[in-house]
Order: sequence, then C-alpha cells, then structure tokens
Amino acid sequence: MGLVVQKYGGSSVADAEGIKRVAKRIVDAKKNGHQVVVVVSAMGDTTDELIDLAGQVSPIPAGREFDMLLTAGERISMALLAMAIKNLGHEAQSFTGSQAGVITDSVHNKARIIDVTPGRIRTALDEGNIAIVAGFQGVSQDKKDITTLGRGGSDTTAVALAAALDAEVCEIYTDVDGVFTADPRVVKKARKIDWISFGDMLELASSGSKVLLHRCVEYARRYNIPIHVRSSFSGLQGTWVSNEPQGDRKVEQAIISGVAHDTSEAKVTVVGVPDKPGEAAAIFRAVADAEINLDMIVQNVSAASTGLTDISFTLPKSEGRKAIDALEKTKERVGFDSLRYDDQIAKISLVGAGMKTNPGVTATFFEALTDAGVNIELISTSEIRISVVTRAEDVNEAVRAVHTAFGLDSDSDEAVVYGGTGR
Repeated sequence: MGLVVQKYGGSSVADAEGIKRVAKRIVDAKKNGHQVVVVVSAMGDTTDELIDLAGQVSPIPAGREFDMLLTAGERISMALLAMAIKNLGHEAQSFTGSQAGVITDSVHNKARIIDVTPGRIRTALDEGNIAIVAGFQGVSQDKKDITTLGRGGSDTTAVALAAALDAEVCEIYTDVDGVFTADPRVVKKARKIDWISFGDMLELASSGSKVLLHRCVEYARRYNIPIHVRSSFSGLQGTWVSNEPQGDRKVEQAIISGVAHDTSEAKVTVVGVPDKPGEAAAIFRAVADAEINLDMIVQNVSAASTGLTDISFTLPKSEGRKAIDALEKTKERVGFDSLRYDDQIAKISLVGAGMKTNPGVTATFFEALTDAGVNIELISTSEIRISVVTRAEDVNEAVRAVHTAFGLDSDSDEAVVYGGTGR
C-alpha cells in the first residue's frame, strides 16, 4: 500500500465528536497498510469568527498580523486530531504549515505556494507515525513570516503535499458524497458524478462550484495527482478527478458535466470610454496594479455619434471598493464619464467537454433561461463553458431550469448535504 494524503474540511472536524469520527477513519487507513498524511481545516466556522473578531478590533487589519490570527484555527484542529488518534492507540505528530515545509510568496492573505520541502513529514512517516498538517498556511520564502493561502487553501495544501510526497491519491473529505452536477443545496435532484476530468473540474471550480477550489485542481492537474472527493460522514465512493478514470472503471465523459453558479462577484461598468487605442489598456493596467483578478469582460460597440463605448467586467465583491478607487485615479487620463458598481449579480455556467462537438447546446441553454423568465446581462464562452450574468435573485431558478433542460436531474433520492454547507 502506498502513501495517501487526506484532507478534512471544517464541517468534518466541527466538534469533538466529528474529530473522533475523523480520527477513526484515519486509523482505519493506517491499519489497511497506508502511510497517511492528513491536512485539516479550522473547526466549523472558526475562521469566520476570527475574521469577525479582527474586524471588531481593527477595520483594516494589518496583513501580517491577520495571517498570524487566522492560522490559529487550523493549529487547534491539528492538535486535537493528533490527540484523538493517540487515544486510538496510534502515534500522530502535528505540524504547522511552516513546519511541514510549505514555502510561499510574501503576499499576505492570499499567498501562493512556491515550494514544498516536507523533510519533517517524511521523517514522521518513516518512524511509523501519522502526520497531521495544518492547512491553509505556509511561511514566506524571504521574510519567514506566516502566510495564509486564501479561502480553500487547505485543499491546495493537501494537493501540494501529495505532489511533494509522491502520494497515490489526495482524498478530499467534505460534507457531500462527491462532485455533483449542481449545488445540491439548490438543486435537490443533482446527480453525483463518478469521474470528471481535470479540465472540466477546473471550469466548474472557477465558475463557483464550492466542493473544490480552482487553485487546488490546477495544482493537481499540473502534477497529475488524482483527487478523490468524498464525504467524511459516509463510507460511499465519491468522485474521482483525474486525467483518466481510475482503475478498471471505464467512464465515458458526459456531454455536459454540470451547472455551477457564483454569487460572490460584482460588476463594474466604465461608462463613456473614448473608443481609441490604449484606453482599455489603461483601465485594465490600473486594475492589475491593484492586484485584482477579473473574470468576465465585455465591451459594447461604440456609438457612431459620440465615439464612446462602455466596458463592463466582473470581479470578486471583496475587491469592489479597491477597483473603484483604482479606476477613479485614471478618470482624468482616460477621459471616461463615470463608473457603475453592481453587487446584486450572479454568474451561471454550463460546463462540458462535449459541448463544442454537439450542436444545439447553446440554444438549449438560452431557451431554458428564457422559459424561466431570466434576463441575461453578460455572456462569456470558452470551448467547454458558457457563462452568463443575471440578477442574483434569479440564480436559483435559473440553475434548476438549466439543470433540468440538459437532463441532469437524478431519478434516485435527493442529494444529501451532511454538514449543511456543501463543502
């Protein structure tokens, strides 16, 4: 048996009973002959509570100290889990991200992993121990400061360790039974997917699917680390995410993999931009210099009478104020009229590798939205994805309509969300 990396989310270790249940699952894997490395998130809503607490103390917490605060949640989880495993008669050692050798850049609150040097983890495994690692965190390469990887960073920690340790698989344990064709909290008849390619999973994750974060999937694809997404609340087989189906299973990839939605974005419209070379570049350079990632971008055809156009783009709501401030500084130089900000939007995406070779997919998608009475504000496409922006209030109805239109509804029992979050 080889080495397995297991990651447990906050809902799986939300309380003492959950921690003991997870400890038993880990020990069972050890008894089956595996070397086991475990990555844990903070318990339940601990991270959100720490963020709220920081906000009460300081409206704009310093990045370094904010990271130092947030990493406390995972350190609590790892220590308690190691204690629970020892109570079951097995040796476990807990490690912070820096002790585990997770090296990052110096960007606080959303650092990226540069390297993983898991020397202490290998030593623990060689001594017959189970290694427990605090997810979501690392240490900066230059200043040796504690850093955090941003939301979902524990998934990325797990995959990075799996790659560095040459693990057979990275198991991501959550509170649903795998990856579904839609969010099971919204679409009760969502169907569990047995296998999905890295490419399709990356599109779903980038489009708002919460079960895996896109940085985690991107890392796994780069190093060809199979991911098995499954529930810590059941013994069912989950969803395999890989280049090819695992083992002997022969799974033909579906035309449509699933429907994802995202309500965490906002829309900025730059009104009255002179339609001449260099103006769009100036706008997006200002946004890039503010370190803001954009998603969908649409430019209207300029009005012949004025020579002006509007440029709209979507971005995370959390970056909205920063984007507006950055653009206001360019107003005089670019010469646009005004800025509009709208945070009451939602993005709906249809994902599937077979879309490009199956005519009628686009028509069916838009007909479903029309029949549901959903108006479209922006459209973006790729070879395996169609995304639209709608009103936030319409998103649930739109997702259900599209899911049904493409025959994705399950004929079996409703999907179960054990912990209530779908993550």
